[in-house]
Amino acid sequence: MDQDEYEATLSLLFDAMEGDQGERHEIFMRLQQMLATMRAEGLPVPEDLEKMEKTLAAEFEAEAANNG
Repeated sequence: MDQDEYEATLSLLFDAMEGDQGERHEIFMRLQQMLATMRAEGLPVPEDLEKMEKTLAAEFEAEAANNG
């Protein structure tokens, strides 16, 4: 994939995240996979997406700790 294809896919993920909170974990996992692929291909990962990835990971870890 090229940079434009990644941007389009990420845009679709964000739209899905806003529209269906029940799928947040699945969308987050897809975001992680997309960013990992970008990193593996040597593409730059935007700083705001890295920050979002870390923020969401922390939120899910906190939820798991509170529920477990």
